[in-house]
Amino acid sequence: MTIADAEPTAAPVPSQSTYQSRVADYWNAEENPVNLELGKIDDLYHHHYGIGEADWSVLDPTDAADVTDPTDPSSPADRQERITTELHRLEQAQADLLASHLGPLTPADRVFDAGCGRGGGSVVAHLRYGCHADGVTISRKQADFAAEQARKRHIDDKVRYHHLNMLDTGLPSGAYAASWNNESTMYVELDLLFAEHARLLRRGGRYVTITGCYNDTYGRASREVSLINAHYICDIHPRSEYFRAMARHRLVPTHVEDLTAAATPYWQLRKQADHLVTGIEETFLTAYGNGSFQYLLIVADRV
Repeated sequence: MTIADAEPTAAPVPSQSTYQSRVADYWNAEENPVNLELGKIDDLYHHHYGIGEADWSVLDPTDAADVTDPTDPSSPADRQERITTELHRLEQAQADLLASHLGPLTPADRVFDAGCGRGGGSVVAHLRYGCHADGVTISRKQADFAAEQARKRHIDDKVRYHHLNMLDTGLPSGAYAASWNNESTMYVELDLLFAEHARLLRRGGRYVTITGCYNDTYGRASREVSLINAHYICDIHPRSEYFRAMARHRLVPTHVEDLTAAATPYWQLRKQADHLVTGIEETFLTAYGNGSFQYLLIVADRV
């Protein structure tokens, strides 16, 4: 299959619900510094959170004589740059972890990035495996931005982005060796989403998601989960529904990892990044701490 063979057959404008149109409007208008400033470091723009232990020395002032409180916003400007760089490093670690579970892949393989945002995940997968990648987003602005980044990197012959609905892409059935969602499952119905992944993946293909979900053992969605939903106009699913929906669509989990503890330092550091905070940081930390919200990695094979 050539790159041209993967052109979608669906209508140029995605068929979408009123809610999905609101989501598209949100991302078409979004200019959040926490997404843009981090991406400017190396032109890898991610729309997800980070994992791993943070380097807390980035909070230190350049010269201890300048300020006595390292969390004081009057600290030197390069402190902001160090924090921004460290947050991006943690986000890149998350992207690398997801990509590491897609393989083994070859340069001849195709992968599908569902809800690709500004395109960082597709680039990471291509750089790691040399594979072809198709990213799909419901936001025209994001698709155009990601395509321009691929052109600048001279990889647009292998990494392409489409303004399409990830629930109904029109991309060729059985053409993909791997596919994923990185923090985008909470915007769609899981049955519709996994049906499309099962259609696109070849038998034995690999599906990976990293996602926030609410903990069923806690009961109903907590207040914190409701606040996160309102902040991102999303609908976070219960943990158990992922596994039920996967089973209904020939996706068999082979690896599940709770990344909640690994994600906590990212939020602790971001909370102190005065130039990047969005106001939702403490809510995430509370939800992680009380156990009502979890950050999961799920790897599944298409059977």
